[in-house]
Amino acid sequence: MANKEQQIQHAGQLLQKLEAMAQTLRKLPGMVQHEKTFTPEQFGYTGSGKATDFLQKAIDAAAEKGGTVKLEHGDYLSGTLVLRSNVTLFVDKGARLLGSTDLKDYPEHVAKRRTVMDTNMGMNQSLIFAEGCENIAICGEGTICGQGSQKNFPGEETATGTPGRPFMMRIIDCKRVHVKDITLMDAACWMQNYLNCDQVILENIHVENQANYNNDGIDVDGCRDVWIHHCTISSGDDAMCFKGASQRTCERVLIEDCTFISSCNSLKIGTDTQGDFRNILVQNCKLGGMTQEMRRIKNLCSDSGISLEMLDGATVEDIYIRNIEMSDCMSPIFLRLDNRGRVKPEDPRPGIGNLQNIVIENVKGVQCGPRGSYIAGIPEKSIENILLKDIVIHQKASQKPVTKESDFSPMYGIYPDAHMIDDIGDAPAYGLWVRYAQGILLHHYEVIPDGVEQRPRILAENHAQVIELD
Repeated sequence: MANKEQQIQHAGQLLQKLEAMAQTLRKLPGMVQHEKTFTPEQFGYTGSGKATDFLQKAIDAAAEKGGTVKLEHGDYLSGTLVLRSNVTLFVDKGARLLGSTDLKDYPEHVAKRRTVMDTNMGMNQSLIFAEGCENIAICGEGTICGQGSQKNFPGEETATGTPGRPFMMRIIDCKRVHVKDITLMDAACWMQNYLNCDQVILENIHVENQANYNNDGIDVDGCRDVWIHHCTISSGDDAMCFKGASQRTCERVLIEDCTFISSCNSLKIGTDTQGDFRNILVQNCKLGGMTQEMRRIKNLCSDSGISLEMLDGATVEDIYIRNIEMSDCMSPIFLRLDNRGRVKPEDPRPGIGNLQNIVIENVKGVQCGPRGSYIAGIPEKSIENILLKDIVIHQKASQKPVTKESDFSPMYGIYPDAHMIDDIGDAPAYGLWVRYAQGILLHHYEVIPDGVEQRPRILAENHAQVIELD
């Protein structure tokens, strides 16, 4: 555990390093501009019936020497499409790629390299699938809609597999991936999963994923050199989520100028954390819950604004989150360390991971929920070196009976979202509750309830150390 001077110095050095990283990531090569264009109509599509075979023939032809597959007008109904290297899928303005509502049109594509994703969750179906490709792009001002409503693809909300509910996009072991300007709607499950990819750019995309359960917006898993900017995500589940099921380090990531709206977690690391996460900069973003006008199938408020979780033995470190506008979050900030240890069946169970060296700076929150923010490690391992700086949160006062630290067990094995305490009550402190955590540094940290609070502002017990600089 660093002392406060070392911690402040590290925060400054980290920001300097990440700002230099950001300059490099903004120069990542974008999509290749192809001279040749192919359409499904060139391969016999007449505008009626399923376009799957005609689209796939166009993709395969474009892959021979590199080309763009263009959907020019109207609707194209399709099952699974397999992207190839050096292919751009362009959905023009006014055109729509529609996912079939027949599950038989989504054959399983099991990844060649085993990961925790397929062994524990069995998610092998999707509308768009790419594996081992280079120079692929999905773009255009049109729409890709999975038609993934509960009516078309029924199933229960789950933290494990989602049989019968395909992903919209599964991009695995690919290099130079560019998704731009497209509107993505109504997946039956996760919208887009990038697993062990290098050089990924997501820019100016609009995601509306409020049709079914487990409707994540963006899932980045074990990727390196990622730039996500000017994206708007509305999701029924996690909006912007980092995962480690690939068991590879997720690093060198820049997220900026985005809006992440969710009924669950707006910005999250976890729960799968089998690979490390480091050198991630998130800045100039809006996080929060729904409005009454938004289409949704779950609650209005997001469960949390920022959730950082370590459960499966790896390390989360050197994460910098700054310049955040937050609204309608039941818990603005939630950090959790536990010892789940989920891995592939043949792998040994790992030791307890690390959650350390995190900076969250310049957060303005309004209309947040009364549950409160909290940081919770376990008796065997503390969360370490967290700097919360220039934080101002306006939140509702709790109406529940006041809880005490002793009301809560270490909470081993409980699914680690911020609502994990709801059966007991709101957090024992309205401003910040800290347990099993060392080096929690607060600098200009303010939480303003909208009414009388019976709870203390800060509570640090069970091997917790909180230092306030102001």
